[in-house]
Amino acid sequence: MFVAPGTLPDFTRTLTRDVAQRVASNWWRLLLNGILLVVAGVLILRRFLFAPFGYAMRAGRDSPLRAEAIGINVKRVHWIGFAIAGTFAGIAGGVFAFAKGTISPDVAWVSRSIDAMVMVLLGGIQTLTGPIVGATVFTVLQDNVMRQTAFWRGLLGAVILLLVLVFPGGIVGALSKRLAARRKPA
Repeated sequence: MFVAPGTLPDFTRTLTRDVAQRVASNWWRLLLNGILLVVAGVLILRRFLFAPFGYAMRAGRDSPLRAEAIGINVKRVHWIGFAIAGTFAGIAGGVFAFAKGTISPDVAWVSRSIDAMVMVLLGGIQTLTGPIVGATVFTVLQDNVMRQTAFWRGLLGAVILLLVLVFPGGIVGALSKRLAARRKPA
């Protein structure tokens, strides 16, 4: 069956406009729900991280042969960890799509993946709060540097390079080191 263009309503445009109007009218509710979702996600991941399953994941990452020797099925633990990560990534993608009102291939460019890696490196690897701090610092830097100059990518790269050189373990790693040094009796 052939349908002539313009005879059916454009559902995607109508849906996008409707979602955008709802988001614009209730932006504070979306922000609050987003914050609650992030906090709940971090608490759930923290629970996984400090449970026996989290220790098994770390053992499988650090020394797979030793983990296999003590009876941990490393492949199974890695697959379950991959499924958990995929679940949280899917939830984040759904929230992102809802917040934007529409999604397109433009948001999946290589530069976005590099941005995510930079956020993790800035905040700190092997910490739960590191990527959150890194994402916050990266976004603030990007917003502020972008307004200052037309060559904002070069300046942002220089600032990030400086931060990585000053804080090799990330911002959270440097803060935790500093706090541990203060707690240690002299």
